[in-house]
Amino acid sequence: MARRHVEQLYTGKHLGLNSINGWEFATRVRGSGVVIVVAVTKQDELILTEQFRPPINKRVVDWAAGLSGDITGEEEESLLTAAQRELLEETGYVSDDWEYCFTGPSSAGMTTEMLSFFVARKCYKKGKGGGDASEDIEVHLVPKSKARQWLKRKSTKRRRIDPKVYAGLGLLSLSTDDE
Repeated sequence: MARRHVEQLYTGKHLGLNSINGWEFATRVRGSGVVIVVAVTKQDELILTEQFRPPINKRVVDWAAGLSGDITGEEEESLLTAAQRELLEETGYVSDDWEYCFTGPSSAGMTTEMLSFFVARKCYKKGKGGGDASEDIEVHLVPKSKARQWLKRKSTKRRRIDPKVYAGLGLLSLSTDDE
């Protein structure tokens, strides 16, 4: 494989723009990855979040998620620790039953960002949730058996469902089939 020369085009507070042989792509300035938490309560309810996302000017329904290693002094934070922190911070829920599923690219043609999926089972309420001071997160508890209808109802011109929600439902289906 030929050696790659990365040209740095721009570096902002959170994102960078680079080029390899004319192929432009985004990078994260801080953080070592993104964690996605597919969370289910003891009552078999999905724990979903909803928040406004400025790039698409819409509210988005998603799983609890966030960056790993983006906090000053915590740059070596493990993916599992980040997943546990994000679940509590965004939803107020915790779990003692965690499963790492896989890591893969979020959009391989556009960014170096990697997503790591975790399943958190038997979650229970321990905190307030709602995100940090810069976030305004609404938490939805959705019976797993009603998820498809609920998501269809929630998807409107003003609100989008992140495709990772459907990937997470697939993970839950696979893990149920394995048991």
